[in-house]
Amino acid sequence: MDTNMQGIVIKSTGSWYTVEAVSGELYRCRIRGRLRLKGVRTTNPVTVGDKIRFEYEGAPETMQGVITAIEPRKNYIIRKSTNLSKETHIIAANIDNAFLVATLDFPPTNNEFIDRFLVTCEVYKIPATILLNKTDLFPKDLFGEIIDDFHHTYNNAGYKVIDVSAKDGTGINEVKEMLNGKISLFSGNSGVGKSSLIKAIAPELSIRIGNISDYHHKGKHTTTFSEMFKIADNSYLIDTPGIKGFGLVDLEKGEIARYFPDLFAYVPQCRFYNCTHTHEPHCAVKEAVEKGLIPPERYDSYLKMLEDNNEKYRK
Repeated sequence: MDTNMQGIVIKSTGSWYTVEAVSGELYRCRIRGRLRLKGVRTTNPVTVGDKIRFEYEGAPETMQGVITAIEPRKNYIIRKSTNLSKETHIIAANIDNAFLVATLDFPPTNNEFIDRFLVTCEVYKIPATILLNKTDLFPKDLFGEIIDDFHHTYNNAGYKVIDVSAKDGTGINEVKEMLNGKISLFSGNSGVGKSSLIKAIAPELSIRIGNISDYHHKGKHTTTFSEMFKIADNSYLIDTPGIKGFGLVDLEKGEIARYFPDLFAYVPQCRFYNCTHTHEPHCAVKEAVEKGLIPPERYDSYLKMLEDNNEKYRK
């Protein structure tokens, strides 16, 4: 029996995984019990994007196998589970780009959710881009200032923001160019139009789109499990379930400011080397907020992460 077969996990459905072998063939695989007990305490020891080794289970023609090993990951996106336990959930691994789909309304994306996602990307060194979706609902002549403020907040922090619309095609070609030769993850709250956006980017994919009785309101949660799609040679797109909240994992409170690039730029100017940027005198971060150099919503997100790194963020 060949125990050296290699592949990449392209779909996770709980206890079973779809693996694309190096040959291009697809196998339905499960994991060995001992893998479940190894490593970090997580709800899913194997995730989409993992490079794995597997062996046949039964006759080769059944296209069924057992995952025997997971190759070292270069990075991953992880969050706390939403069931108040201490377990974590790995959304995907070995990612080149992370795209966070956000909306100003219908439904609005909470700034703290955006910032928690971005902090996690910073921790694991994953380049992040924000896709401001449903821009066709916000004409520039009426909402230009709101859109500009959003861009300024995140451009100031070093992030690219692209206005997109699955309905009229705004920004679609720019996003497509960023996918070339990359493994790109798409994430966001339920209802932000992620599935429709992916369908506009890659119409050939079998992405399910929920029925939306009114385009101005929240759509149905259509993605149940993470799945990777090949969209071109060496180009993959990972679609993920809509998520309500993003709990930070393995991050000490004293480290949080380091992963806010716009705040961290002022840290060396603080009087105290261990400044928490909350109550200390001569804090360069607080002074920058007061001068309007750091948007107050970013600072507020930082304070909330300091105060509570548990489950209050899930709202």
